[in-house]
Amino acid sequence: MLPDEMTDAVRTPEEVLEGLPDFPFASHYREVDGLRLAHLDEGDGPPVIFLHGEPTWSFLWRKVIPPVHDAGFRCIAPDLAGFGRSDKPTDLGWYSYDRHVAMMAGLLEDLDLRGATMVVHDWGGPIGLRLAVEHPQRIERLVIMDTGLFTGHQRMTDAWLAFRDFVARTEDLPVGFLVRGACKNDPGEDVIAAYDAPFPSIDSKAGARAFPLLIPQTPDSPGAAAGAQVQEALRSDPRPTLMLWADSDPVLPLSVGERFAESIGRESPRVIQDASHFLQEDQGPLIGRSIAEWLSSAPR
Repeated sequence: MLPDEMTDAVRTPEEVLEGLPDFPFASHYREVDGLRLAHLDEGDGPPVIFLHGEPTWSFLWRKVIPPVHDAGFRCIAPDLAGFGRSDKPTDLGWYSYDRHVAMMAGLLEDLDLRGATMVVHDWGGPIGLRLAVEHPQRIERLVIMDTGLFTGHQRMTDAWLAFRDFVARTEDLPVGFLVRGACKNDPGEDVIAAYDAPFPSIDSKAGARAFPLLIPQTPDSPGAAAGAQVQEALRSDPRPTLMLWADSDPVLPLSVGERFAESIGRESPRVIQDASHFLQEDQGPLIGRSIAEWLSSAPR
């Protein structure tokens, strides 16, 4: 536990996060409200921010970052509070949509990021897209993958409802098992172990358990109004946007991606073949090249 009077939190020992496959990156740290928050920061050039979701961490982006970095961009990938190398408050009630957004807004300010591209996936979408709307002077472009905005009106798939119910009743959440189940191709034991590694105890899994329970099911639920405002703002937002979507996502099928694109006034997503919800695992280098080519063809 951390010696902080406000927040009991678990700090994952550094040694369990060493020697991970295809992950040569070093973390940088910030202190926020008594918590140590981690992020990757690789390269120079216009910044590209990669926001992970549930129940992953910056490790998710390890195959996507190299092509973007090599194309001349600065790649920044935070670990949300409760995930990866960031500290993990143990109280389920500590976690909220507003708090995650505020902590990531602090990253934008602490690093004074401007002219950035926001790349989002899963829960990174509601967080990162809200940041883009609320901090337009810092975010110039959007890359959106297998995510959505939660307004309380959204339709949830049976697969997602089953997942939420499983999380609600499972304190010792099998994080790696969940990641493996949402990959088209089995990433192997070493990769699954790397997703399990940040969570050395049941207490450390509160953040991973909290996310599914934070999704508003009605328009008057917490977070629903903010989600609706972001969706409305994006509908008339002129910023360049690249949408990529897996062809085989059971949680957020391509039809959901097409409806989401329409709801925010964007063209239908570019389909990533032979990929499931964690498309970065299934097609990471391809996604990285797609982002790099798109960004490199845009005027700077």
